[in-house]
Amino acid sequence: MNKMLISTLLLMTTTTIQASQLPTYLDETKPVEERIEDALSRMTLDEKIAVIHAQSKFSSPGVKRLGFPDFWTDDGPHGVRPDVLWDEWEQAGQSNDSCVAFPALTCLAASWNPEMALLYGESLGEEALYRDKDMILGPGVNIYRTPLGGRNFEYMGEDPWLVSRMVVPYIKGLQSKGVAACVKHYALNNDEEYRHQVNVIVSDRALHEIYLPAFKAAVTEAGTWGIMGAYNLYKNQHNCHNDIMLNQILKGDWKYDGVVVSDWGGCHDTDEAVKNGLDMEFGSWTDGLTMGKTNAYDLYYMADAYKQGIKQGRYTTKELDDKVRRVLRLFFRTTMNREKPFGFLCSESHYDAALRIAQEGIVLLKNDKMKELRNEKLLPLDPARTRRILVVGENAIKMMTVGGGSSSLKVQREILPLDGIRERFKDAEVDFARGYVGDTVQSYNGVTVGRSLYEVRSAAELTAEAVEKARQADVVIFFGGLNKSDHQDCEGHDRKDFALPYGQDHLVEALVKANPRLVFVNISGNAVAMPWMAKVPAIVQGWFIGSEAGEALASVLSGDVNPSGKLPFTWHQQLDDCGAHALNTYPGTWRDDYKVIDEEYKEGIYVGYRWTDKQKIKPLFSFGHGLSYTTFRLGKATADKKQLTGDEKITFTVNVTNTGAKAGAETVQLYISDKEASVDRPVKELKAFDKVFLQPGESRDVTLSIGRDALSFYDEATHAWVAEAGTFDALIGTASDQLSSKVTFELK
Repeated sequence: MNKMLISTLLLMTTTTIQASQLPTYLDETKPVEERIEDALSRMTLDEKIAVIHAQSKFSSPGVKRLGFPDFWTDDGPHGVRPDVLWDEWEQAGQSNDSCVAFPALTCLAASWNPEMALLYGESLGEEALYRDKDMILGPGVNIYRTPLGGRNFEYMGEDPWLVSRMVVPYIKGLQSKGVAACVKHYALNNDEEYRHQVNVIVSDRALHEIYLPAFKAAVTEAGTWGIMGAYNLYKNQHNCHNDIMLNQILKGDWKYDGVVVSDWGGCHDTDEAVKNGLDMEFGSWTDGLTMGKTNAYDLYYMADAYKQGIKQGRYTTKELDDKVRRVLRLFFRTTMNREKPFGFLCSESHYDAALRIAQEGIVLLKNDKMKELRNEKLLPLDPARTRRILVVGENAIKMMTVGGGSSSLKVQREILPLDGIRERFKDAEVDFARGYVGDTVQSYNGVTVGRSLYEVRSAAELTAEAVEKARQADVVIFFGGLNKSDHQDCEGHDRKDFALPYGQDHLVEALVKANPRLVFVNISGNAVAMPWMAKVPAIVQGWFIGSEAGEALASVLSGDVNPSGKLPFTWHQQLDDCGAHALNTYPGTWRDDYKVIDEEYKEGIYVGYRWTDKQKIKPLFSFGHGLSYTTFRLGKATADKKQLTGDEKITFTVNVTNTGAKAGAETVQLYISDKEASVDRPVKELKAFDKVFLQPGESRDVTLSIGRDALSFYDEATHAWVAEAGTFDALIGTASDQLSSKVTFELK
């Protein structure tokens, strides 16, 4: 059925029909809420039950009798997932469902640029529109609590303020195209191993200060149309039907008017689903009782079981009508929206957007001067002294858009790092040595990889080849790190340890001994241990950056693009430097019946840099850290007032000058320190930032404003945010450990 069949027939018929003759729900001159009530009043019980659960792997039915078309979701958040068969996870075998892969959200967050988030959302929305998708299942905003988290690459780091500022424009950009965002996974989804069984025990303060702010911003600022519940439990209730999370906080406190969608298979009980805020059930796969029964959508928890409960008087229609109102509101925002723009698939503008986001998110972690280069830095690579380049590492030839779980994509193209280097350095001799074997899988979910990864040589033979070639090279570029395989960066499994896999540490040591001119490019969504860090002069964090990966990395390594990314998480030296591991709270403790694992977040609000600050631990690379090929000087910060009263704001100004010879960007970061409080507070917390682009020699004033909300903490006694009068420091600089300016002020 055409998506607007009935309304089109009514509105475009050769016989002129007045608006007053239309059914109210089709009359676009009427308020949406009035149209919703009219449509609701016309629906049968069967139709109401139908719209609140799936009819296929990724769709739910509309109301065909009334002209509401089917509603189609699809996985994101980095691109539009290829279509699968109606009732199976296998590829549908279509030829028009390739896409542009945008960088993983860790890379987007590392750009520290909300304009890139807006561009990201708009571009993804256009791709989804072309593919007739009404909702993209993303973005993900769960907090980076431990570097072992298998799904961290889909999220935006450890700091709730940074994540909040990046998710709002993403959602606005996506929904400006008439495609619903479905922000996930609400909430406390910080583990992948045993994710259906983890019961999180966390203080109210940590919940509201660390784990909920990004979701709240998505609702109250961005107006997201969808929220996806998480697999895990909170207070012994699954989060896809959790009274506190959904009824009290989301729909009560935040006045959310959108739909709550279950994660696929996240619904477990009809009674809880009915009463505890779930609106649309997807992916249960079963009849609600046994595994493996296909095409059983009428047997979902919120299908026949719910309908029979209403008929038998166990439930009223009050909860059902609320769910249906929300679904109808979603329909009017998406499938029934006649003002949606046109979609585009794999357009030049989308590839350009993917490239720009990747280039802004790549982080230059280290770039030391070398005596072998007459006390100059190895990066950017100088063409005059890089006639022979050796590229090492499986990650130089492995497609990272394939695999990793629901984020796996079928891309039109993915420029691999080796190809990007060869294209950028056409005048050089570029050789390759695999160095290590990490993954020889040739396909995932029906999508094949670009190069054969089959390998018969031993680790010793691969190392010997790489070392011998390194001795002959002017520079060695090692593309290592993690991949999208199980227990790396992958949905469904967490990492098993902090170390680099596949013997990479040994290979790095051998290579740098053979040739000290070594660049290590870490491809991952997580921090890794680097025991050899002091020996390697240049380190780049390359993320999983999608279709334009090779082009983006080569442009930064060559210096055609000046890196400006900043870390969105703290890069620990060792795993025990992370609070969740120092306190032995991860991965929790199984209950006696082995059905639930209790995981207590004993570190509370002390996540990431908040923990290392409190414990006075020096990280390998700090939160907000990122170097450039130019240099910047920050002047002394000033404030427009010394006291903050009521609802007014205080504005800080700092002059930034590009003191180097290359155009570049610097991110000015503002942290707040409460000098004296009635509760324990972090040493500092990020509360504002701004990225400024400057030509060589150019200066510009950067202004950062905050209000009393930036000074507040969540009071567990009153269940409210409290800003106590007193003295505060505004700490301003370019990383959480590089804060060169301090301004003291008072809150009255």
